[in-house]
Amino acid sequence: MSEDKAPTAEQLKELGNDSVKNKKYTEAILHYTHAIKLEPNNHILYSNRSFAFLKMDQFSLALQDAAKTIKLDRTWWKGYFREGEIFFAAGQYLTALASYEMAYKYNQDEHIVLSMKKCRIANLKEMKADEQIPWVGSGIGIVVGVIILIADYIFTEIPTHPMIMAVVTVAIALAGYAFAKCYRFYVKSQRETLGKDLYDNDEKEEEESPETEVKTSPRYTKSQARQRYWKGKM
Repeated sequence: MSEDKAPTAEQLKELGNDSVKNKKYTEAILHYTHAIKLEPNNHILYSNRSFAFLKMDQFSLALQDAAKTIKLDRTWWKGYFREGEIFFAAGQYLTALASYEMAYKYNQDEHIVLSMKKCRIANLKEMKADEQIPWVGSGIGIVVGVIILIADYIFTEIPTHPMIMAVVTVAIALAGYAFAKCYRFYVKSQRETLGKDLYDNDEKEEEESPETEVKTSPRYTKSQARQRYWKGKM
């Protein structure tokens, strides 16, 4: 590259790609941003920068670039794929699945099929965890209660009445169940909060950049995708 000649958008994109390969994501974002200033309607640049933001766990910024990619080219599969990767990383598995399905519509690639399968498996694991983890907590509580019972029998001169110890064991088991249940609720609440933030940022981006182009195909609305996730529907 000549020192007295400013780099082109294509050259900056290649610099960004090289930075991504070397896992220098901040540097890559700077190159892509510079390139976007030169070619603000280049959907590939937004897609690449979205990927770099995702690698830095900057989900909101990554989603904004993915949404911009889709707006600039409704039929390019990678914009939807980027969106799916972001939602998957944020734990929004069913919303991610909807995006992957749109990507598959425009490109029947095996990698997209695997991503959709990955979403379904992750969602099933979440559903099983919601059912199983509270009982695991209860089981741990029972074990702790039994240990206390044995210790009371071995180390005290006058062991506590068995009925009292049974009540204590049950109480500890219930406490373990409640704690695990609260933990799962906390995890899901955190993910839902993050998901709402992503939706809000995406909707704000749409308001700031009104789209006049008619969509070429039906797609889940954000409210529909949100309802699909919260209701646990595939």
